[in-house]
Amino acid sequence: MSPVDLKPAERTRPLWVLRICVAAGLVVSAVIHVQLAPGYQQAAPGGIGQGTLFLVQAGAAALVAVFVLLKGSRTAFAAAAIVGVSSLAAVILYRYVQVPALGPLPAMYEPVWYTAKVITAVAEAVAGGLALTGFALQRRGARFGSATQRRGRHGPSHA
Repeated sequence: MSPVDLKPAERTRPLWVLRICVAAGLVVSAVIHVQLAPGYQQAAPGGIGQGTLFLVQAGAAALVAVFVLLKGSRTAFAAAAIVGVSSLAAVILYRYVQVPALGPLPAMYEPVWYTAKVITAVAEAVAGGLALTGFALQRRGARFGSATQRRGRHGPSHA
């Protein structure tokens, strides 16, 4: 059975599950970043420190989680993929590479894994991967939906 043959509710149910899972992953990441931020800000109490960057990441993740839940559009899934994948990339980069301070950004090398870091990395990987899946499904769904609408308006096509 192709997606065209499915009822509208049956086509959207998997996207709702994806939307909820993507949002959940982003919220987990946001909550942990908010919890960790004060301890990481101590190195730069008055400036842009790692704690400030953690709060920016948490805010972006929370906003995009809401966006995905409210809209579930290709744009929402793309934003979620960007936040999830870029956050995961930062965790991995600063775990394995000693990047020096870049302008106002602090050096954030931390060559250890601990529970909260692992949880955020997994949550970001899940959110990013599922957001990419949702993006791809939305693209395919838009194509199937427009074909269905064309057949409905103009009757079946006769070749």
